[in-house]
Amino acid sequence: MSMDGLPPLREVIERHGLQARKALGQNFLFDLNLTGKIARTAGDLSNATVIEVGPGPGGLTRALLSNGARRLIAIERDERCLAALAEVSDHYPGRLEVVSGDALKTDFAALARGAAGDGGPVKIIANLPYNIGTELLVRWLTVTEWPPFYASMTLMFQREVAQRIVATPGSDAYGRLGVLAGWRTQARIAFDVPPQAFTPPPKVTSSVVHLEPRATPLPTDVKKLGRVTEAAFGQRRKMLRQSVKSLGGETLLERAGIDPTRRAETLSVEEFVRLTNAV
Repeated sequence: MSMDGLPPLREVIERHGLQARKALGQNFLFDLNLTGKIARTAGDLSNATVIEVGPGPGGLTRALLSNGARRLIAIERDERCLAALAEVSDHYPGRLEVVSGDALKTDFAALARGAAGDGGPVKIIANLPYNIGTELLVRWLTVTEWPPFYASMTLMFQREVAQRIVATPGSDAYGRLGVLAGWRTQARIAFDVPPQAFTPPPKVTSSVVHLEPRATPLPTDVKKLGRVTEAAFGQRRKMLRQSVKSLGGETLLERAGIDPTRRAETLSVEEFVRLTNAV
């Protein structure tokens, strides 16, 4: 038995025939010290409803429950994993709800509203499948209602993506993701996870990122900001007068008080907001 009284994960995976599938972006995390560290990075869970995406055989799920998560909603599209997750649910009666479905088609705000009756914060904590991680994050950063349905997000990404999330102006990693994350949240890389911690080991190092929503981000239209960052970074080596030509070019930049010879990666979040508000 492992420290939570459930069979070791390797045994669970063997018994249920749960070999990780590349098509689903799966890399299973066996190390209980690491899953526990991810759970602790998210702070106090005793009063929280946690939403987890892609629990797989339940390594992180088990850590979240043994670290005191009051309620956990896990979304899993791989039906092979449901029996293993049902065993975890039986071990923690009334605390784990497994939703069989695709995270990209899930209404997370509605899930959170359903949990709101319980009181307490909603926290998103996940070792995200690599192939949908960035897309999910962008959706969570650009929700219409703000403050959002979540109190924090603690998420695992490939290190390169994590660096883009926390990037600041002037750095090579700075782009659309850094602007969106910097505008609406305070994001930090909590720690790195080496490839050998996973089965199968990915080719890259991973990082756990912790994001907390800003109470009052600078006011602008979220859809317009998306359009502006897309245009600006779409041709990042070009001067802004060229890259934002389709949105108004030099006239727009003049209105926003931004030098048209600058490049996208030199603009601060505040300047991107100014540019968006001038569109």
